[in-house]
Amino acid sequence: MSFWNSFKISSSALSAQRLRMDIIANNVANSETTRTETGGAYQRQDVVFSTKNSNLPFAQNLMMVNDKLNRSSITLDGVKVKEIITDTTPGSRVYDPTHMDADKDGFVEYPNVNIAVEMTNMMSATRSYEANLAVIESTRRMAENALQIGR
Repeated sequence: MSFWNSFKISSSALSAQRLRMDIIANNVANSETTRTETGGAYQRQDVVFSTKNSNLPFAQNLMMVNDKLNRSSITLDGVKVKEIITDTTPGSRVYDPTHMDADKDGFVEYPNVNIAVEMTNMMSATRSYEANLAVIESTRRMAENALQIGR
């Protein structure tokens, strides 16, 4: 794998994790939104990753790559966001007859956003982002050292 491939793979992962952070921030910002344009409470969103050269989910493709590594050469192109999915699990229902979005029985449906889950996802995305920055920095240093050897 060349230095450029490493840069390309890590930069694609940086972009994907940045989008994931945006989705997480949107989920947190809407954790109390009981009415959306489409009606009903906000429903959390999540990001599905895949490799750029496949439409399979990232984890499944990674297992296939791992199986093939010893058998043949393969091309890795990085990661992409395959889709942004909406979690359709129902949110909590709270009895509050004074709320403007209460139904006829006095219950308000709140979003299915769990702040603990979102914070865990945010930490995961942050760590992945930092790891890819470290890969880029290490690759840059290796490229500089290779140039120094050539002088």
